[in-house]
Amino acid sequence: MEQQPFTSLGNKVKKDYGNIAGIVVRKDDNTVYESYFNQCSENEPIHIFSVTKSIVSMLFGIALHKGCIKNLDEKVIDFFPNYQIKKREKTLQHITIRNLLTMTAPYKYKFNPYPKFFSSEDWVISSLDFLGGKGKIGNFRYAPIIGIDVLSGILINTTGQSVLKFAQDNLFSTLEISVDKHIYFQSKEEQVSFYQSKGANGWVADPNGTNTAGWGLSLTTMDMAKLGQLCLNGGYWNGRQIIPGKWIAESTQVQSVWKARHLKYGYLWWVIDETEHSFAALGDGGNALYVNPKDRIVVAVSSLFVPRVKDRVDFMKKEIEPLFK
Repeated sequence: MEQQPFTSLGNKVKKDYGNIAGIVVRKDDNTVYESYFNQCSENEPIHIFSVTKSIVSMLFGIALHKGCIKNLDEKVIDFFPNYQIKKREKTLQHITIRNLLTMTAPYKYKFNPYPKFFSSEDWVISSLDFLGGKGKIGNFRYAPIIGIDVLSGILINTTGQSVLKFAQDNLFSTLEISVDKHIYFQSKEEQVSFYQSKGANGWVADPNGTNTAGWGLSLTTMDMAKLGQLCLNGGYWNGRQIIPGKWIAESTQVQSVWKARHLKYGYLWWVIDETEHSFAALGDGGNALYVNPKDRIVVAVSSLFVPRVKDRVDFMKKEIEPLFK
């Protein structure tokens, strides 16, 4: 392919998407484009924010296959036998793993109580405290951070490992992805600094060592692209089945709908186009992983955090994908 389209893409990034750190495009199992911006490099991990959720979805597929979890309709509260349900709290008893994966669990709060959550010693227990209330199970309620950590607690209680160790042993090592350590914060300032940093290798954990499920993982752009390729290949990597193909298919199909925004959701994946079965993991600041099985394309975009960015799905579908079809 001539270099002109690539040059134009780079200029477009610098003009309209100025916080992008890196872009990797894979087509038919090969890397066909790789470029970095803002003095970032291929070896620098970036905090991928809510893209973390989709990786946790992969881990649940593995845990199910291993028999650590029986099925998605198991009640969440059954995994925490020592948790004391508050009086008159009936909804929590009926929330399932499926509800958490599809964002159809209700919460007591109207606005995210982040100060109370982050100042707690145990983010899983804090999430359980916020689950339930008067909301209806089955209605879409996107939980950016609070609530989703219950999934981390379930993985820990069923596998006997930290989420990071389980990921290292069953997913990252095979793909040669290096996530070295837990990342802890001693202050709000440290947390904000992490949001804006590059090169921090690890996965955020609460004071108890429980890794976050909705954010907090740092990966390189190529790491994200590898995970997208794994999904595109139905869970296979170098001839080895890492994640059951059935789970990949099921988790990237429509399982719930955010009616107010006309958005479709699988198991911690956004469903982009049902016709071509394209899906994406989308994180704050413009971090994104897009997979299009129809055209055998994977696009990974890492970004330095800024509060508001232009739509990354629109960018990937209109500016990047046409170059490689």
